[in-house]
Amino acid sequence: MFIHIGDDHVIQSKDVIAIIDYSLVTSSTINEEMLQELRREKEIIATEEDLTKAIVITTNKVYYSPLSVLTLKKRASMISTISKLEDYSENYEES
Repeated sequence: MFIHIGDDHVIQSKDVIAIIDYSLVTSSTINEEMLQELRREKEIIATEEDLTKAIVITTNKVYYSPLSVLTLKKRASMISTISKLEDYSENYEES
C-alpha cells in the first residue's frame, strides 16, 4: 500500500522506518549530523523548511513532509486497516 506524505510524494508503507516530529529532530545534534550527511549524499527530498512538520525516514530516502506526525500516523493506520479487510467482491453476483 502507499501513503501520500505531502508535496506530491507517495511512498510505499512497507518502506517506512520512522516518522519523526521535525522540532524534535532539529533539537538533537546527533540527528542534525545525520541529516547533514544525508544531504551531502543527496538522500533527502525536502519541502520548504518553514513548512516542514515531520521527517519520514524510508529504506532509500528521507522526506521532509509538510504534514504533521499525527496526520501521517492516521494515514498509515488507515492503510493498515484497509489491507486487513477481506475482499468480498468475488462472492458478489449481480442479479
